[in-house]
Amino acid sequence: MGEHYRWQEGCLLLRCRLQPRASKDEIVGLQGDRLKIRITSPPVDGKANQHLIALVSRWFGTPKSAVSLLRGETGRQKTLQIENPTRLPDEAAIEPPEI
Repeated sequence: MGEHYRWQEGCLLLRCRLQPRASKDEIVGLQGDRLKIRITSPPVDGKANQHLIALVSRWFGTPKSAVSLLRGETGRQKTLQIENPTRLPDEAAIEPPEI
């Protein structure tokens, strides 16, 4: 299991490091114990968090309501909870849960 994620009762807990104001939205790959994600949105008035949640929901095949920010509302290091993801992007380096 990678240190950047953990499965917990059907939910994926994902530790990421955000780079706002990037030229494009993308998963860069692992950076230490976090998944580095670049987003085009600026870190103003919670817009970057909203943008991140929308992207993650699309990448992991869930509705936006299934993605929540657990930690890091104002910082670059964040922990997200993704309920019942239907896709695991290859760039995220996440193994499916053992059943």
